[in-house]
Amino acid sequence: MNLSRRRFRISLNLDDTVVYAIGDVHGCLDQLLQLEKLVFDDIDYPYHKKLIVMLGDYIDRGPKSAHVIEHLMKPLPAGYKRICLLGNHEDAMLDFVDGYLSYDQWQHFGANETLLSYGLDLQYLQMICKDKKKLSRMIVDLIPSSHVKFLHSLPIVAASTKIVFVHAGIRPGVSLGKQKTRDLLYIREDFFNSTSKLRHLIVHGHTPVQNVQLPAINRINLDTQAYRTGRLSAVRLFKNEQLLLHT
Repeated sequence: MNLSRRRFRISLNLDDTVVYAIGDVHGCLDQLLQLEKLVFDDIDYPYHKKLIVMLGDYIDRGPKSAHVIEHLMKPLPAGYKRICLLGNHEDAMLDFVDGYLSYDQWQHFGANETLLSYGLDLQYLQMICKDKKKLSRMIVDLIPSSHVKFLHSLPIVAASTKIVFVHAGIRPGVSLGKQKTRDLLYIREDFFNSTSKLRHLIVHGHTPVQNVQLPAINRINLDTQAYRTGRLSAVRLFKNEQLLLHT
């Protein structure tokens, strides 16, 4: 992880805003399009502002990572805004692109599926290039610079006075402004097992669950492993209402 890379944090004013938070996509473009249709067809609160918050992990493991990134770069219908947060898989891809992570290390995150989605013939590349450093440079050159620029622009946290949207979770007992980047992208047990009272509702993904548990007071986990189950999940949040949407 390149800790020197600047990671943005966003403050939100959610007054009169309906928020749709969407869990880990992992290259599942078809499910994302289905879920977005449910969001756009939602007829409740027609006169309120609409915000979609993507919780990270758009790439790896599923079949259409490149297509998901391309889709997220496109504008939304009128009346909707979107915030895409950084996930640990995007962070790993950037570390590979920026030279902080080897190709072998990136493979553990599911890089092969991502590179296949860019149309790269990995077997052929490995056959014509035995030098791993040179191979990495060849791969980086074949990834669209617009995609890399988009991933570099992603914030790591979006927070209002009551709700925090983040990829993995937070370290309990630490103020939001002092949260470490690695915890925000990778934390699991220390977040889930803590009995400390949380000051915000934490909406996150990262750790797979079979079902989204609602209503929730402290945590909403939206990672329902779309690349395995075909079920991509979202929650609609407005004032004290929580409504589950999924494919």
